[in-house]
Amino acid sequence: MKKIVALLAVALTTSAASAQVRIKDITEIAGARSNQLVGFGLVVGLDGTGSRSTFTQQVAIDMLQRLGVAGQIFSQTPADAVLRSTSIASVMVVADIGPFARVGSRLDVTVSVMDDSRSLQGGTLIFTPLRGSDGEVYSTAQGPLSIGGFSVSGAGAGLQKNQLNAGRIPNGGVVEKEAPGTYLCRGRSRLLLRNPDFNTARLIAKAINIHFPLSATAMDAGSVDLDPCVDITKTPLQFLAEVGLLNVKPDSPARVVINERTGTVVIGGNVTISPTAVAQGNLFLRANTSFQVSQPNPLGGGNTTVTPRTQVGAFEGRNQLVALPAATTVADVAQALNALGVTPRDLISIFQALKQAGALNADLEIL
Repeated sequence: MKKIVALLAVALTTSAASAQVRIKDITEIAGARSNQLVGFGLVVGLDGTGSRSTFTQQVAIDMLQRLGVAGQIFSQTPADAVLRSTSIASVMVVADIGPFARVGSRLDVTVSVMDDSRSLQGGTLIFTPLRGSDGEVYSTAQGPLSIGGFSVSGAGAGLQKNQLNAGRIPNGGVVEKEAPGTYLCRGRSRLLLRNPDFNTARLIAKAINIHFPLSATAMDAGSVDLDPCVDITKTPLQFLAEVGLLNVKPDSPARVVINERTGTVVIGGNVTISPTAVAQGNLFLRANTSFQVSQPNPLGGGNTTVTPRTQVGAFEGRNQLVALPAATTVADVAQALNALGVTPRDLISIFQALKQAGALNADLEIL
């Protein structure tokens, strides 16, 4: 644990001290964004892991009617008799269409079960239109699913790997209509910071103006306005391409991120702590259960019974008060916390207490 924290601290300190990143890696161009698509479809070819629900049967009937074969199939046989198998599943299909996707481009699609089907393994998605927020069809999807897992069971035992109720179809979507989007608005462009920060926006504008004078203006913490027409020797596309390759050193806020569900603690490179003293106590609860068999005497007429006996105990650690000196780098913070000899779970409580005491000079974010 101590080695992991120390190595993480050194890595964060090194990156914070010398990291130069490209502008294209920390910004996006306004207007050139992805759009979400959604559709409702049917998966067939399942090996007995599908659904027999009335809902799924009705979906299958509607699909057959759209194909124009429902009348022939159901003319002599009732629908519930035809669709009695568990080889179909009703699913939701989602995908993201990029700003520069053109008609005929391919998309990756994700398929998820909507009914009580147990697995999509071995299934194939039937032709499904995908619509945008405006109700227009922008893509269609079809193809065999890739689950990335398996399930085996028998004789009271079973084995399953990964989630079987969702899968992907790589390149399973085909763009039928281009999504609206542009990187120019009245001859100007705007960069949007993925992590808004006033100083980072200022540094980006400064770096751009060094190479293209008077072409960039930091509007606020989250955007930088650009004028691609400043350099008449370059097209707007060439201008934006060269801007994206410029390097800057972004400023990052002092932040500690905690995930209480997993016990993960991430300390940012600018985190510092003020002098303080910490004592972390641990309370352990232990419960041991044993079973004793009460056997009656021969011919006594009694019944054999099993009686549980449970012993419960509580133990508390005796950690001493440890003085934490002022720490100015994340490596110093890691060294000071390692002196306490605590686990990641303990660090969560310690950081919360340090923030409450005013000794943690950083934002505390709990996921």
